Amino acid sequence: MISSRNARTVANLAIASALTVLLAACSSMSLPSLSSSPAPDAEPGVAPEMPATIRSDEIVGRWGLASFQNPNDRARTEAAARGQCKQPYVIGAGTSGGVVMHLADQATPQELRLKGSPSGKNYIGPPGPAGGEQDREIVSFDGRVLVTRFIEKDAAVRYGNMVYVRCAPRA
Repeated sequence: MISSRNARTVANLAIASALTVLLAACSSMSLPSLSSSPAPDAEPGVAPEMPATIRSDEIVGRWGLASFQNPNDRARTEAAARGQCKQPYVIGAGTSGGVVMHLADQATPQELRLKGSPSGKNYIGPPGPAGGEQDREIVSFDGRVLVTRFIEKDAAVRYGNMVYVRCAPRA
């Protein structure tokens, strides 16, 4: 025979089990949201791409390339980059409006996009949200000197701040 104490324990366990099943069912239901819904083709949780304030045609061309870690070395590094114009790094125009450059640690260049961000920063990288792991931030650009820094920490340490100095047109 079951004592009243054991009966209460069994009843409590049954109620707890029933509540668990009901709560699990409720959590799997999706109720319509009262807030405005994103565009049908937008990915949830991903902000729409913002245009960069720098156009891709502004950075297409021949560049001397060097890098620095210490900001005090920037002037010296720009001079060293100018010296690299004998064998320039070529940033090409992409077929869909981007630029053709190398990603960190990639032997083959590919078309990358210039992307803006709500904070006003500009990035160069593959399609996706601005500031992604494969992106590089455009630290500064004045039309003649472009300074970028990789977002991914290991690449940022290995490559430092990349300085591109525009090479003079061929005579």
